[in-house]
Amino acid sequence: QVQLVESGGGLVQAGGSLRLSCAASGRTSSRYAMGWFRQAPGKEREFVAAISWTGGVTYYADSVKGRFTCSRDNAKNTRYLQMNSLKPEDTAIYYCAEGDAESVLRRWASRTSYDYWGPGTQVTVSS
Repeated sequence: QVQLVESGGGLVQAGGSLRLSCAASGRTSSRYAMGWFRQAPGKEREFVAAISWTGGVTYYADSVKGRFTCSRDNAKNTRYLQMNSLKPEDTAIYYCAEGDAESVLRRWASRTSYDYWGPGTQVTVSS
């Protein structure tokens, strides 16, 4: 089975930066894509960003465009979410997810496109 573990969350002031990492293990297929979602208290889980299995295509929610950047290191089986210019409204638990490359390409922002999820890491942005 595939297991995902996020790290890098924490407390940061508005305007600051954090880099989240997502380490994957147990993968048997190289054709996969990674997505990032977040969930704030009392809110539904929402799409943040995604990156193709080649790393050549990325997709971002409008709320984070220009501030967040996805990247991946396939050799280390790890992908990253660099978060800059953080805002208080970015406060949430952030989850990494993995899905079949074709499924994710068809529906980048759909939770149903992803088969595996990490336990999440807390990001808190103070004003």
